[in-house]
Amino acid sequence: MTDFSTGDRVSWATSQGRTQGEVVEKKTSDFDFAGQRFHASKDEPAFIVKSEKTDAQAAHKASALRKLSPR
Repeated sequence: MTDFSTGDRVSWATSQGRTQGEVVEKKTSDFDFAGQRFHASKDEPAFIVKSEKTDAQAAHKASALRKLSPR
């Protein structure tokens, strides 16, 4: 598993295809985001990511993210 840090450039799948952006926050305990409950722990963190195109934010597990090289 890749560990991500705040500021890392990443990509993830959306219904419109892959998009890219950056990690804005790492979550290591359960949290609510966009009206949904997400489960996270130190062993399986979740990440809040922000799209470069739309500035929209989303929550994902590490397995859904791919690290990209910096700009």
